[in-house]
Amino acid sequence: MVMDRPDETRAGPIICYTGVMEATAAVSTAREHSRRLSYEEYLALPTDGRIVEWVDGEVIYHIPPNAPHQNIVTLLITLLRNYVNRMAIGQVITAPFEVNLWPDGPSREPDLILVGNDQCERLTDKRFEGAPDLVVEVICPTSVTIDRVDKYLEYEQAGVREYWIIDPRPRQEQADFFVRGESGRFVAAPVDEQGVYRSTVIPGFRLRLDWLRHPESTDVELALAWMLADAPELPEELRAVYRRMVELLGGGQWVSFQ
Repeated sequence: MVMDRPDETRAGPIICYTGVMEATAAVSTAREHSRRLSYEEYLALPTDGRIVEWVDGEVIYHIPPNAPHQNIVTLLITLLRNYVNRMAIGQVITAPFEVNLWPDGPSREPDLILVGNDQCERLTDKRFEGAPDLVVEVICPTSVTIDRVDKYLEYEQAGVREYWIIDPRPRQEQADFFVRGESGRFVAAPVDEQGVYRSTVIPGFRLRLDWLRHPESTDVELALAWMLADAPELPEELRAVYRRMVELLGGGQWVSFQ
């Protein structure tokens, strides 16, 4: 029987790296401590508001994230949730929230997930069962191996359609984007010459890498207007309104809607 957990109440630019990732045998220090439990025992654990994951019987308690991590997560959840809500294409959820990737498989708590409308029946108040359409992980100094190797392979196997890995660590800043290819394996997704990434699962959503460099000072309203000005699902009259907003709010900085 499945049980529910008790309720508990920089410096430098971001670059895009699309090289081949090398697996490593290093043990991540993000694991504060661990011991083997059944899935039912895992669900019964008090969480105390922390990120707690379950993989192959191992319970993983993650160290609380740092400020650079949280600044980027806050920016992304604001942009994604507002855009997705305005387009009415699904739900955006942030950690701590369980994602059980497949029956008897790992239960992870990604920083952000997008669940499209056609998958909402898999979503409950406690967890999502299956592969979200989009998963976003923002790296902490202690989560590099987990995010780049362990979760990469798990999300690929589960069938996640798009995976973002954002790394804000000083002197190691980069953003990697992967999409599910025809073979079912992740392939690196391109960023254009202007440093803009275009999502494959969110129509019209565009992420400028320079937003990730200074997330706390990014103008969210201007960023949303810039994206919505070219959103394919919106009528032309509404897109024209957003284009005008960009011209007014941006002082003529963003006048290209390609």
